[in-house]
Amino acid sequence: MVLEDLQTELTLRGLSPLTERTYLYLNKAFLAAVKKSAAEVTEEDIRGHLAALLRNGAEKSSVALIRSALLFYYNEVLKKGFATIKTPKLQKKLPVVLTQDEIRRLIKAAGHRKSRLLIKLLYASGLRVSEALSLKVGDLEPEQRIAWVRRGKGAKDRMVILSKQLVGELTAFLKEQGIAKGHIFLGRAGESMTSRNAQKIISTAAKAANIAKQVTPHKLRHSFATHLRESGTDLRVIQELLGHSSIQTTEIYTHVSSAEKRKVVSPLDTL
Repeated sequence: MVLEDLQTELTLRGLSPLTERTYLYLNKAFLAAVKKSAAEVTEEDIRGHLAALLRNGAEKSSVALIRSALLFYYNEVLKKGFATIKTPKLQKKLPVVLTQDEIRRLIKAAGHRKSRLLIKLLYASGLRVSEALSLKVGDLEPEQRIAWVRRGKGAKDRMVILSKQLVGELTAFLKEQGIAKGHIFLGRAGESMTSRNAQKIISTAAKAANIAKQVTPHKLRHSFATHLRESGTDLRVIQELLGHSSIQTTEIYTHVSSAEKRKVVSPLDTL
């Protein structure tokens, strides 16, 4: 098998299936481009490959991902010690969030009960869409208004909050649908709903609600965190709820929050 040593290391590190597939694909594509075996690859081969991608108009974020995938293999697995490969710094963009009014309109515009429940869950808990769709009946603790994410990002378990309103609606939905175990959100064939289906549900609802912003499941996660921050929730608590390994990742919501900024009086109004 090509890159079997890479596959083994990715599995041992406990990285997500998506990361495994991405790193394997990018490394195979690189070897096909340079027409060399992995043992023959030099640091200059990687530098040249990345530079060619940038010259051909590849996104900086895509090139940064390719760099990470290649260096994982050549440094972490093959121990080549390539240390001078740099790529352009990525522009730090603040996440787009929905207002609470937009959230209300989004939920109202969702066509089906299951769609509304999914949107409410994502916003009420800050779950990643993959985590929400992996949620099982046994992960819920309705009386405590919490749920458990099993083997989330970084293979970590964590607790997330559920709203009182959502718990009641979710409990009634599961009872009426006869779902006593297994995944909560199922597709038409009875299998777990896909991320693509979830994205379609949300984008369709956003269009029906006349929301100009591009609405994605992850933007509901951003909105959850931002609105918690604006209500005064401690940053460390938000970090735990989101499952961030570093507080620096969570600090972005301090910059996104507009509550304090809106209190500032423009100097024009004091003339």
